[in-house]
Amino acid sequence: MNKTLIIFANSVKHKRHCVAGKDVSTKEWIRTVGDKNGCALKDEQTKYQNPYGKYLVKPLQGMNIEFLDKAPLRHQPENYIISSKIWEQKYRIEREEIESFLDNPSNLWLDGISKNDRVKYKLIQNNEMQVTQSLYLIKVNDLKVDKQDRRARFSFNNTSYCLKVTDPKIQYFDNSKKSYYLVISLGEEYKEYCYKIVATIL
Repeated sequence: MNKTLIIFANSVKHKRHCVAGKDVSTKEWIRTVGDKNGCALKDEQTKYQNPYGKYLVKPLQGMNIEFLDKAPLRHQPENYIISSKIWEQKYRIEREEIESFLDNPSNLWLDGISKNDRVKYKLIQNNEMQVTQSLYLIKVNDLKVDKQDRRARFSFNNTSYCLKVTDPKIQYFDNSKKSYYLVISLGEEYKEYCYKIVATIL
């Protein structure tokens, strides 16, 4: 199956890429993975082709991607396994166009018992907390970024968050904007928790 996505995240962790975007037809999230266990992608798997050559995929690009199958996990229901076919760039959108893709959750996976930067994995396992989507694209007006500690502080719907940043371009963060778009991702289970991550700052 082929889908055209607007890429909103290409974050890097453990030298692998977590690439995710929204289907242009449905505006639903799709997280690209390497297998049914949600394996992140290698450099070569996240390259696209255009008339000038092969390049690593970037946020805001419109990308045609072939998938083998859907492979949802309880904490990451949007996972799709990519094929070996190289991605094809179709176009790109401008920053002003991001508004039409925003999500509007009431909160960022607050489970009522954990700190705001994590979710107790057991709650997800036992269906006490259902994760209907593990990615959100939100807009914030009070972002503060610590480049050295790689953390972002912001508030959303009257709740304060301090989350780890996996955006590889964090060192180029420009603090002059009045507002920012953030891709917030729920990560894999680690020591009984799924941690919330700022995958992209736009």
